[in-house]
Amino acid sequence: MQGKVVMITGASRGIGAAAARVFADSGARVVLLARSADQIAALAAQVGGMAVPCDVGDWGSVQDAVASVVAQHGRLDVLINNAGVIEPIARLSEADPADWGRAVDINLKGVFHGCRAAVPVMRRQGSGTIINLSSGAATSPLEGWSAYCASKAGVLMLTRALHLEEGGWGLRVLGLSPGTVATDMQVRIKASGINPVSALDPAVHIPADWPARALLWMCGAGADAWRGEDVRLRDEAVRRAAGLVA
Repeated sequence: MQGKVVMITGASRGIGAAAARVFADSGARVVLLARSADQIAALAAQVGGMAVPCDVGDWGSVQDAVASVVAQHGRLDVLINNAGVIEPIARLSEADPADWGRAVDINLKGVFHGCRAAVPVMRRQGSGTIINLSSGAATSPLEGWSAYCASKAGVLMLTRALHLEEGGWGLRVLGLSPGTVATDMQVRIKASGINPVSALDPAVHIPADWPARALLWMCGAGADAWRGEDVRLRDEAVRRAAGLVA
């Protein structure tokens, strides 16, 4: 990854922030995107990266962010579409339509916006990796999570569609389903008291650096067998392949 340009959305906290540190330690030039300008600026100062305030739900904002990265670095080698929200946690019959739509704007359209802006750049340079953060919720419905489940199912299909369309010339497209991770999102899920995930013992959640390290591994040839599909971090064989467990 030495010198590679890696753009991470939702980089202000959780998996995104952990990934910024892991990729920076690997020698990459990291670009941090999030709506929280102060937080990504502070993190960028720590890791020697570039902070770009961005709302992934807005196409123009994402388009401008990618343009600024190319203007600064001349290329974009890796895009990690990590930004996502769990809210609204509510039964479908009671969910606020505006909140439900905003979740789709961030979780699904945000991934499309990132891919749409990055692919032409990667095509011109003849290489690139795009990793979309997926979830077990993409294939398993959960009470109160209709927006999250539906949007993550859409992300999985976007990963498959982009691989179908662009994998032929060498674009690497993969998804990462990390399982339950010890982040602020799990705190909000716990507080909701809805569905079995909220009842999990916090001790079972993996640390945020595990998916971050998996993302780094996914940028190499070892993950090529998963092109166009989700890498599922609950799988012990995947954990071993990624060097997370012995």
